Amino acid sequence: QVQLVESGGGLVQAGGSLNLSCVASGRTFSLLAMGWLRQAPGAEREFVAAIAWSGGNTYYPASVKRRFTISRDTGKNAVQLQRNRQKPEETAVYCCAADEPRVVGTTEAKYWGEGTEVAVSA
Repeated sequence: QVQLVESGGGLVQAGGSLNLSCVASGRTFSLLAMGWLRQAPGAEREFVAAIAWSGGNTYYPASVKRRFTISRDTGKNAVQLQRNRQKPEETAVYCCAADEPRVVGTTEAKYWGEGTEVAVSA
């Protein structure tokens, strides 16, 4: 089992920046990829970013590319999500996920954190 704990959520103004962190524990030697998804009120969970544990290849949807940056610290079993130029519609619960690269950005990911709330004010 892998446990994931997110931190860094809060309130930020539109156009501002906020960093989110996710630390993995447990069977971390099995980590292949980690990622972030978000779920706004009344909406489905949406892919935000993912990173392969080995090699560090990153993946983003068009909606956040060039504004969000995901990075990893293999020594700390952690990933960071740097979020710049945020928009009010990006208010959501941001959840960390871990699994194989092909599913880590989907709701089929095996491991999930509880999520951290981010509110972007207009």
